[in-house]
Order: sequence, then structure tokens, then C-alpha cells
Amino acid sequence: MSILKELQTKLPSDANISEVKFEGSEIVIYTKNPEFFRDNERAVRAVVRELKKRVEIRPDLTITKDPDKTQEIIKSIAPKDSGIQAIYFEPELGKVVIECQKPGLLIGKGGETFRKIKSETLWLPKIERAPAIDSKIVRAVRNLLHTEIPYRKTFLNRIGQKITTEIPQEDKKKEWVRFTALGGFRQVGRSCLLVQTPYSNIMMDCGVNVGATGEDSVPYLKVPEFDMDKLDAIVLSHAHLDHCGFIPWLYEKGYKGPLYCTPPTRDLMVLLCLDFVDICQREGKDIWYTKKAVEKTIKHSIVLDYGEVSDITPDIRLTLQSSSHLLGSSLIHLHVGDGLHNILYTSDIKFGPTKLFDPAYTDFPRVETLITESTYGAAKDVQMNRNEAEERLLRIIRETVAGGGKVLIPTFAVGRGQEIMTILANSDVKCPVYIEGMIWDATAIHTAYPEYLSRYLQKSIFHYGKNPFLAENFRRIVPKERKEVVIESGEPGVVIATSGMLIGGPALEYLKAFAHEPKNTLLFSGYQGEGTLGRRIQKGWKEIPLPSDKGRRRALEIKMRIETAHGLTGHSGRRQLTSYVHRLRGRPERIVINHGESRKCSELARDMHKMFKADTIAPKNLESVRLK
Repeated sequence: MSILKELQTKLPSDANISEVKFEGSEIVIYTKNPEFFRDNERAVRAVVRELKKRVEIRPDLTITKDPDKTQEIIKSIAPKDSGIQAIYFEPELGKVVIECQKPGLLIGKGGETFRKIKSETLWLPKIERAPAIDSKIVRAVRNLLHTEIPYRKTFLNRIGQKITTEIPQEDKKKEWVRFTALGGFRQVGRSCLLVQTPYSNIMMDCGVNVGATGEDSVPYLKVPEFDMDKLDAIVLSHAHLDHCGFIPWLYEKGYKGPLYCTPPTRDLMVLLCLDFVDICQREGKDIWYTKKAVEKTIKHSIVLDYGEVSDITPDIRLTLQSSSHLLGSSLIHLHVGDGLHNILYTSDIKFGPTKLFDPAYTDFPRVETLITESTYGAAKDVQMNRNEAEERLLRIIRETVAGGGKVLIPTFAVGRGQEIMTILANSDVKCPVYIEGMIWDATAIHTAYPEYLSRYLQKSIFHYGKNPFLAENFRRIVPKERKEVVIESGEPGVVIATSGMLIGGPALEYLKAFAHEPKNTLLFSGYQGEGTLGRRIQKGWKEIPLPSDKGRRRALEIKMRIETAHGLTGHSGRRQLTSYVHRLRGRPERIVINHGESRKCSELARDMHKMFKADTIAPKNLESVRLK
């Protein structure tokens, strides 16, 4: 608390401060002085420079304008085409939330409109983008956070006090850093690792292996190194289930600490975890947690933008940067101690341009330990040129449509589905494109966060008003429309549906309807796991067993054309992985390989050792490695 006392002495004497609180690593100051609230930039800059902490000035409620009057003022100031959809208040935080379609217009050139709203209403504006496609998930997350403000204010203050605990000078001489592999090492699935120092326990990712059962599907948390009561924070790289799917279990079992991630990662995690619970219930699989646990996870989330530096423990500072794998996916950079050690965990990474994202970020000044994936890290894992892969996808679609057929593209809901939509939106393919399953819900979340897309797409959306996800030939299909609108239609078209490996979902229903017709095409766009229905068809099976309504199995004859669009993966191949290390501004002293088949992990570790002369290892699950 000494930092708060020190802060009071550095503010103007007439600032009239009514309250000072922590919000995570940020310091929040409430003032009763309208003039100080309106104009405090110079004072804040001086405090930030001195204390090395982010500071925000908010109004005490005694000086704010009446809410009804405030709404009138905002509507009179806001440009007419800003698309305001909702205005509501968070009095506990001194904020007015304005949800609109074009936040840039409410901020204004140089922040002019934002400052005018703040000055005339004496509320602190919080501007949120309304999804271009209505999203139940985005709305539910925002509503929950709004209703839980009193709890979150207390929670964030507690976290802030913990973060600012000073480490005695004599203890700094005993510093060390290590990590323990709790999942995802020499395997793909249930990614989880624990970073420890004498003062901190940080978990990075905590996923499930959806293809396994029982204890084999979740991380190794029943080990001496892991103690939930000592866990300070979880940092989530991205929202795929093999990285996020077990996080709600921690909150169900009593964890009350923060979860750090980007805003889109939080929302996509909620979408996938809720769906995971539904699938487990429907298929009679192990249900590790309830939907209430997902709500607890939201309540304890702290979102950070790319490049935003945040203290998360007394001796660890976190920065997230784009990994280009998924919307909001992050490279996790941990700066430990006072320059003691720097860890970069890439998680899943794409170091190459795609329709959705620019290549992964490389400009880290210091990286002593690099932890990176090897999904496609073997010498033979050479990926097709991206432009060639996209052209092949489009050529197959054109040929099928020209022949009067339909194309079924089974795909993953998050990432691959939106990539294919973007490719089609920017092509000459103008036939109907039907979107079904969770793909539409995930796409809606993409429309809420266009600033996390590639510079090309941002320019298209912000400057030219062309959003690829709103293409005229895209149509959402709900189950009751499936037969009449799509299956019985004589019109050629494209169907994009889950699941990506044909293990269930609407894609399987479309397969049953389309399989008998040679002019139709089944076009795989992603990896087909061994033993899945998709892999069997990909291998050339002409008859596949399917359960009938009465529980008996029947054979489905496959007469449709079978194709695979290689090269559309969100993972880097061998060349991109090694190129990424070459391009890092800070060359690592140690490289740790994970997230791949055992053979690929060891092969990539061996070859990177030769390339970079670094200490390179491919540990197994349950191994601990001292880094410093």
C-alpha cells in the first residue's frame, strides 16, 4: 500500500481525491474536481514516469451529470453514422459504456470526440464495438461483466495489492526460474505448463485432449509442483480447446485468481467451453465442469491488448503479441525479475501471411528461453504455397459448381471456417454459401474485433466498408432449414459446417444427403485425425458405417468426389518455424520444443540445436527444467 501513499504526494494539491484503488496492475484515482478530471494528462504522465504504473483518473459520482442528461449529450455529440446501439452506466467505476458500430467515430480525430463527451458529461467514456453480426456470446460476456462490477472491483483491487508486494532486497539474491511440463509435451493436446520462481506460480494454457478419455484427456495437475492455493495467475494463449478447455475446472475447484488473455480469446473460449460441456452431456462423456464454472472464469478474466505490458506478480511482467494462429491468439512473453530472465511461449504459431492475419510478431528485445510448437516440425512437413493452396480450393469449388453440384467443406468452427469464408468473399465464386453450426457464432465474434485481423482486412473494413463476413452470398442455416433450403435445393452451392473431422455435427447430416451424387464434392480443409470418419474417407473408403435411428449400423456409399485442400493450416511448417527463430530480434539461448508428436519434437529439437547453437530440448510431460 506504500505505493498508494506515495502517489498521493505526487498529485496536485487541488486534485480533491476521494478514492485510490488498484485494478490489477493499474492504479485508479477518483476525483471530485471537475477540472482535474477534464485535464490531467500532464499530472498522469509524471506519475506514470515516476512509479512505472498505468494510472487512470475517474470521476467521483458527486460530479457526474444525470444519466438521462448524459445520454442526451452523447447522442448530440456523436456523429450520426457512428451507429450507437446501447448506452449504459457503470457508476461503481465512474464509466458510461457506449456500444456502437463505428468506435473510431466516437473517439474522433486525435481523440477529440472522446474528450468532448468526457468533458461535457463528466463520465469516463468506455467505447465498445457492437458486432456486425449479432453475437449471443459477446452480449452474454459483456452483460455478465457489467452485473459483476462490485465483485470485480474488489477482486481486481486484491490482485493489485498482491502484485505490488515488494520483494525484500536480500531475497533477490536467491532468484531462480523453472518450468514444469504438465501437458502437450511430445504430444498434441491438453497443453499446460507451469512457470515458477521463489515468488510466483504462473500457468500458461490448460487444455483438454478431446480425442482421449478420463485422466488421459486432461493435464497432469496431481503432481507436487502444482498447488492451486499457490497459483498466482493463468495466461491463455488462444481459445482452442486443447489450450483452454480445462481452465473452467480450476475455477470450479476453487481457484480465484486472474486469467489473462486478449478480449477475443476470452469470448471464443466461452463459446468453445460451453459447447464442450453440451457435447460431453449429449455423448455421455466425462463432464469435468459445469456452465457455472465458465461464468466464474469470465468473472476472473483480465483482458490485455497486444503490446500492453502488465505486472502479473511481484516479479513477473507479461506482454502479449500476435501469434497469427487464431483471432486474438497470443505469443506470451514473461519478463522475470529485474532483467533476470525472459521467456517466450509461442503456443500455436503462424509465421506467414494468411487472409485473416499478418505473420507472427518477432520484435522482442530479449528472449533467453523460447518454448515453441512442432505440430508440423518434421523435415518432411513442407507446406504448399499459400496462394497455390487458396487457388486449389477455389478451383475445386468452381469445377463442382459448374457441374451443378454442391461442395461440402467440413471445418473447425474457429479459425479455419472464417479463413475459408474470407477466401470465398474475395473470389469470383458467387454461388450461395451456407454456414451452419458454431461457425456462424464464431464469425459473429470476429466481427466484434476487426482490429485483431490483418492490416489488409482492417483497411477493407474501416476505410472501404467491406467486411468479408458480410458477403451477400453468405447465408446462415438453422437446423430446421437444412432440408428445404439446402439439401432439396437444385441450385449449386457451398456448405461450410462443423465438425472438421466428420465426427458429428451438421456436416455429417450433409454428408448423408450429398454422398450418393457423383457431381457433389467433399472438400477437406484441415487435418483428419487417425480413426476419425474423415480420415477413413480421405484414405479412400467407399463405404462407411453410420448409426441408424434405431441404433443399428448401416453402410453409407460414397459416390461424391473427395478432395483435400492442403496448406490452409493455422500452424507453421518446418521452414516457417526455423525462419521465425532466425527473425527473432532477441536470439534465444535455450529452445524448448513441445506440441507435436514425440518424433517430431525430438527431430526439430536436434535440428534447431545444429542451426542456432542453442541449448535445445524436447522434454516429456512431468519433466521440470531449470531455466535460470
